[in-house]
This record gives sequence, C-alpha cells and structure tokens, in this order.
Amino acid sequence: MRFKVVCTIKDQKFEGYGSSKKLAKLAAARAALAVLEQAGAAPPSAGLAPAGMLQQTLADHIGKLVNEKFNEVMQHDLVHSKRKVLAGIVITTHNRIEDARVIAVTTGTKCVSGEHMSVTGRALNDCHAEVAARRCLQRHLYAQLLMYANQPDPSVPLEQSDVEPVAGGGFQLKRSRQVHLYVSTAPCGDGRIFSPHEHHHAEPDKHPNRLARGQLRTKIESGEGTIPVKNCNNSLQTWDGVMQGERLLTMSCSDKAARWSVAGLQGALLSLLLRPVYLTSLVLGSLLHPHHMYRALCGRIEAYISSLPPPFLLHRPLLSRAASAEARTPARAPSFSVCWCSTMQAPEIINATTGKLESGQPSMLCKQSMFARWQYLVRRLPLLPQESEDATGPVTPRLPDNIEQLLYNEAKQMCPTYQLAKRRLFEAFSKAGLGSWVRRPLEQDQFVCEISGADPHLLFA
Repeated sequence: MRFKVVCTIKDQKFEGYGSSKKLAKLAAARAALAVLEQAGAAPPSAGLAPAGMLQQTLADHIGKLVNEKFNEVMQHDLVHSKRKVLAGIVITTHNRIEDARVIAVTTGTKCVSGEHMSVTGRALNDCHAEVAARRCLQRHLYAQLLMYANQPDPSVPLEQSDVEPVAGGGFQLKRSRQVHLYVSTAPCGDGRIFSPHEHHHAEPDKHPNRLARGQLRTKIESGEGTIPVKNCNNSLQTWDGVMQGERLLTMSCSDKAARWSVAGLQGALLSLLLRPVYLTSLVLGSLLHPHHMYRALCGRIEAYISSLPPPFLLHRPLLSRAASAEARTPARAPSFSVCWCSTMQAPEIINATTGKLESGQPSMLCKQSMFARWQYLVRRLPLLPQESEDATGPVTPRLPDNIEQLLYNEAKQMCPTYQLAKRRLFEAFSKAGLGSWVRRPLEQDQFVCEISGADPHLLFA
C-alpha cells in the first residue's frame, strides 16, 4: 500500500490505496462509485447495502483503520513490518463509522513445528493472521470482564464496557456492538479454492457439485496452503506420532471461521462467562468471491446442522471487499507473526515455528495465559447457566474446590453448551460428506495453570 489517491466529488472525498498508482486510482474510483450507486436509491447515510453485504463505505473504513493501525504500531520496525497476510478486528457501535475502534492487528501465515508443541500450553499452535486476531479479541473480552470483576457489584452495567450482565448470571456482548474481521486476502482453505479471473465475482458457482467444493482442509507443517482432510489417515493426531515424524495438521482458516459461525469467537473457556460472540462482517482486501466465501462460512453445512443448544445458532456474517485491494505478492512468507491488541503497549513478535516470542518467552496469547485469566475471573463473576443434553434446563455450573488442580481440558468441558454446539458442527460436516475435523494430540490440553497466582495487572495488561 505505497500509493494513496483521493477522488473529490462535490463535497465528498474518497480515498484509495494500492501498491501502484493504477491500483490506488481504481480503489478510489470503486469507493466513490459504491456511494454514488447507493445515493441513486437513498442518501449515503442510510447505510443500505445489498443483502448479505456490508455497507461499502463502512467496509472501506474498516480496511483503512486496520492498515493504518498496523503502520502505526510497526513504524519503527521495518524488519517485522514485512508481511503477506494482515488481519484485524474492529468493533463498531450501531455500525457507525465514527465509533469504529481497532481492537487487534495481526500478521502471519505459519503454524508451529511438531517438535515445538507444548504440554504446558505455552506455545501458540496457529499463527495465521486471522486466528491470531481472534485470540487478541478474546484477550480484549477478558479485559472487559475484568472491569466487572473489579466492581463491588458485577451485575451493574458499565457504560464504558463492550459487554453487559445478563439476568440470571453471565454476560453478553452489548447489542449495540458489532465485531468486524478484516483480512487482506481470503482465508486459506475452502474460501480460497477458486480461479479469481475465470468468471465474474458476482456470478454463482457454475460447478457446485465438484468434489473439492466445501471439503474440510488442513494446513500442513512446514508448508503453505491446504490439503483436503480425506487425504488424512486419521482425524485424531497422536503426540508420539508427531514426535516420530508425522506432519502436524491444523484445520484451515476457512474451516475455523465456519466453526466461529456456529460456536462463536469467544471459545470454550469464555463460554462459562459469556454468551457466544459472532462476527457481524468479514471484510477482505482481495480474493472475495461472495458465493465461495458464503459456502465456506456457513452455506456448506446449513442444510445439515440441527439441534443447536440455545443461545448458539448458525450465524451468517455480512461480506464485503474493501475498495483498496491488496495485490498478489508471490514471495516467500515471513516465519514470524506480529500480534497487537488494544490492551498492549507494544506488539508481540512471535516465531511461528516455535509458537513463542523470539526471546523464547511465551506469548500473552498462549493457552497458559488465557487459562490464568479465566481462573481469576470465574472466582469473581457470576457464571453463565449451561445447557446439556441430559439436563431438563439450564444449570448454573459449580466450580471445583481445588480449581488450581483443574486441567485445561477439564475447564473446557465445564462449558457443556459450547461443547454440544461444537459437536453438532462436526456432525454436520460428516453428514454433508465433507470429512472429519482433525484434532490435535490430546496431551496438548492436559496441563494445570502454573501462573494462577500472578498479579492480575500483569495477566490482563
């Protein structure tokens, strides 16, 4: 994004960015055209957009905010400002452009090497930009809940927080808030399996029954790109198998985004405190084919998923492509990931091969850190009632007396509603004939929290 072009029509200015002047001019023209087309039917402020699409002016603003924030936090680090994929989380209030806030910016295209897997939860498994952005959002949500934990009465709503208490226990994202994910290109996996120049992006898929359509796919260790899971021998990986030389497999970003469309972005641990948090929109900087992206996010399972426990549902995010498109750069991707979120003063630089900081220390985004935050909060906040298959209604969970000895995996199982929703998702993929979800070695989640007594200001900083 080296060039900026401003197009002025009457009193309105439209900005476009690109790696060349031609691309920047095209982006500015697209931004202006999107608003002028809407103005033919209604004033631009009406916020109208095609069904399933985010308003173009808001999409462009989200892309601009994420790129500007990344340039700001990396302005003194030219080495680590090199990236192939950029992602970011933006939160808006009532979808207003003027209230948009950048919560996270991340880069990365690599996963941890099998030999660096951690049995103590101190290494990040997946450093792809959109996956890291989601972990940054979780960290933001923990910080929002901490505001309530520090209150004399956590059931009293706080105006400055993005979450609010729920009657009966637990919290939820405020209804006025929207969560937007920006990614500079289509997520790896099913959402990127098409030829971008063979047909117009607005046309439907001419070959919906091809075997490759909708297949679950995995990233492979020490490589880029994905392979269909049907090429995998087993959906459950083993620790000793990976240590012996089997390639560590990680589900593609398209598949993980599909999981977020059902189970939410908050994950299993936060589901004990927080109702599911869904993406309002996905904004791409390039390679958006609405039909392929919709299929990847929710279309491939919508006919097969059923019996989701409330408040979980199949959520359909709005889609849009920012006018300032990213150019394809056929270069070797860096082996590091940059992670910044609103609770940080400076970004973390993570070695994607080891899953740890370049200094060898664990990231504040690792499971061990998240687990410590969770243990601190569940002792101080009202828990969200949980549904389970064998219960007649919601039941408020009880914490074990020796919570310090609780395993990470046991803590995740304390959220049966989330686990049931995830199970229904995996069943839907199997029913649709799209493969089985590949799981990581069980030993990765069998650890206790080793920093539960740490200073909360350091945990949540």
